[in-house]
Amino acid sequence: MEKTYVLIHGSWHGGWAWQGVIRHLEEQGHRAYAPTLAGHGPAAERAGITHTDCVNSVVDIIKQHDLREVVLVGHSFGGSVISRVVAYVPDRIERLIFLDAFVLEDGQSVYDNLPPYLIDLLNRLSQASPDNTTLLPWETWRDYFIQDAPAEVARALWEQLSPEPNTPNVEKLDLKAFHKVGIPKSYIFCRQDMTLPPGSFYPGMSSRLGIYKLVEMDGSHEVMFTRPAELASKLLEANRMS
Repeated sequence: MEKTYVLIHGSWHGGWAWQGVIRHLEEQGHRAYAPTLAGHGPAAERAGITHTDCVNSVVDIIKQHDLREVVLVGHSFGGSVISRVVAYVPDRIERLIFLDAFVLEDGQSVYDNLPPYLIDLLNRLSQASPDNTTLLPWETWRDYFIQDAPAEVARALWEQLSPEPNTPNVEKLDLKAFHKVGIPKSYIFCRQDMTLPPGSFYPGMSSRLGIYKLVEMDGSHEVMFTRPAELASKLLEANRMS
C-alpha cells in the first residue's frame, strides 16, 4: 500500500539531505517529499527567521499538495518542527516518526536540551556571525556527526551545509497540542550517534512521547547519507502497526 512520507531535515541541512532515502522509498512504491525549511539552504534569507517560519514551510507543502495520511518524519532539529506541525494539520497526519530527533517539553527550546559545552560553542559561533547564524566546524561534523563516513565523503557533505538561523533553536515553544494529540508516534534510535551525551535521544527525549514504537539501527547522526537504504527500510518498519 502506497504511503506518503514528508521528511523534515535538521540543522544546517536542506531537503537535499533526503535524496538517497527518497529514492529508496520510491523504489518500494511510496511517495516522499522533503521541503527545505525557511531560512535554510545556500541562498536563503536567514535574518529574522523564526521557528514558526520553519513550521509553516511544512504546513504549506502539505496543503499545497493536498497531502493526506502523511507519515511525518523529523530528524534532529526537525523533531521540534513536526511536533508543532500537528497543531495546524492534525487531521492530515497518520504517524509522527522522530529520527534521533528533539522531543521537547511544552515551553522548552532546543537549547534547553543541549549540554553546556555545545551551547557555548553555538553561542560563540552565532555571536561571531553577521546574521546570528551558526555553522558547524569541520572537525565537529567529522568526529561527532558523521564519524562512520570516509573522510572525503564527510568533507564533501560538510561543504554542502548552510548556516543555521539561531533564533528557532532558542525560542520557547508552545507544545501543548502536541502533548495532547493522539497520533501514533515512533522513534528511530541510531546506536552510534555521538552528537549528544549517551541516553540523550533514547531513552531521554524519546520517553516524552508516552506510548511509542521504538526502532533501532546502527549508524551515526547522519544515517540519511551513510545508510539511506537501511534508513528507508527502518522508516517503513516504524510506520507499521504494532
